[in-house]
Order: sequence, then structure tokens, then C-alpha cells
Amino acid sequence: MTSITRIDPGNRMSQAVIHNNTVWLAGQVGVPGESVAAQTATILKNIETLLERAGSDKTKILQATIWLASMDDFQEMNEVWDAWVDRENPPTRACGESKLATPDYTVEIIVVAAV
Repeated sequence: MTSITRIDPGNRMSQAVIHNNTVWLAGQVGVPGESVAAQTATILKNIETLLERAGSDKTKILQATIWLASMDDFQEMNEVWDAWVDRENPPTRACGESKLATPDYTVEIIVVAAV
């Protein structure tokens, strides 16, 4: 039997799910209304915390999906991302534009990592 571990499960979703030595994180958002850079920094800190709780870290991220409310913010988000990402172990990554949950969110990041 395979085990599934859920981190911070709620009525709608869990913040992370671990199965077969892989951890999937829910989409992470920052503080509504803050700048793209500030939201990105908060998101990346939250990702690190969730990965740590799952027994992983940013060097084990396999894939990142980044949603921006506007691709005009691509460079600002990338400045924070580039300073944070492990250059020896960069994940695959996709970035696109999407309408997010509220207009106050400018960035949402989803990651999958090995445990």
C-alpha cells in the first residue's frame, strides 16, 4: 500500500501532498496588493517552508509553473526568482499570463519536487 501525506489539508485543498517521494505544492501567492517583487519573495519563502516540512528543499524542485497577472511583470518576477533559484539545480519552468483569484494577486507559483 502506498502512503499519501497531506500538509495543511483544508476543506478545498492541501498546501502540499507527498506521494512516492514526490511533493506537489498548491499554488502559492503573496500578500495581496504588494508589488510583484514582494509577492514573489513571499511566495518563494512559503515554498521553502513547505518543502522543508515535506522533507525536501529548493535543490530538489523538479518543475515550477509561474502565473503572472501580466507578462509585463516578467522581468520584475525574474529578478527575485534568479536571486533565489539554486543555479546548480534549476528546475524545468513555465511562465504564463493568467487572471488570478483576485486582482490584488500578481503572481502565483506551483512547484513539484523530489523528497
